[in-house]
Amino acid sequence: MDKLRQTLLSISLEEATFAKRGFQETNAKTQQHLETIGKTFLQGYQTAIAFNDPSGVIAQINQIEAEYRGFAFEGAAMGLALLDRLTPWNSRRIEQYLIDEGQNHIYMTYVGIGWLLARLPGGIQSYLTELEKAQVRSLGNWDICPTSPHSLTPSHPHSLLGWLSIDGYGFHQGYFHWRDYIQGIKPPKNLSGYSCRVFDQGLGRSLWFVKGADLNAIQQAIAQFQPHRRADLWSGIGLACGYAGGMENHAIASLKEAAKPYYPELAQGVAFAAKTRIRAGNLTEHTEIAAQILCGMSAQQAADITDDTLTGLSYGETVPVYEQWRQGIQKHFI
Repeated sequence: MDKLRQTLLSISLEEATFAKRGFQETNAKTQQHLETIGKTFLQGYQTAIAFNDPSGVIAQINQIEAEYRGFAFEGAAMGLALLDRLTPWNSRRIEQYLIDEGQNHIYMTYVGIGWLLARLPGGIQSYLTELEKAQVRSLGNWDICPTSPHSLTPSHPHSLLGWLSIDGYGFHQGYFHWRDYIQGIKPPKNLSGYSCRVFDQGLGRSLWFVKGADLNAIQQAIAQFQPHRRADLWSGIGLACGYAGGMENHAIASLKEAAKPYYPELAQGVAFAAKTRIRAGNLTEHTEIAAQILCGMSAQQAADITDDTLTGLSYGETVPVYEQWRQGIQKHFI
């Protein structure tokens, strides 16, 4: 049964190569780095499908180099969430994953779930329905997560962090269908209102890969989008720059000028990246450099801003708490 499951649900590592995806060629070092990220995500996914047990999956993933480990946790989340959907009589894998060490990767876990939503018929619509129902009233800070296990599952997403799966959905569509969503400027299907904006944040992250972390190509691609979409795309670029990396320091310095007037969104994305890596204990040199250049502070200081801004969020407002959080961070960079 294990072999059959792996055969039926397998995704080839070739799917993460620039040649297969048709991404813009870049220098060999950057291309290898970005391909390694994609392959590591798929390695995490394959590990989840093979082991079918959160503890065993985590043990395997922890053997991966720290710089890339978060991507494996993200991929494993997609795999475990898929298995939960396929076996409703045994659907607590993601819950157990987050009770265990996956808790330190909760950001990446929700993003990974977004990949699954892109591949399930009706997945994104049903998820949005559940997200709208989420009634979590408070979140003390980033390091305190909901105590109810049900608020940590795709079926019961958290009203703050649950938006990250929409980001993951946007990334997936840009990564696998860039000719439609990036080159063709196609609006997201089955989304409306604020979810379209979060989709664009993920789409911006995918641009980093599609354009080979090339500043000029990224800038030209974003310029083709309608003005109201550009701020969120630049936010995604900031997160990709800070978390994934792959751009030379001199080009990172030019990002700030290139992003104007969307610098606050760019810096907010970098701050998210800093917090995500620090929480997981896998801070990299490129994240530190991105924070210093684009945020004007250390990665730890940028991460602290994301924590401090959680205070005072209002879950009863018209503006989603996730957007309140983002706007609060952006105010530090105006």
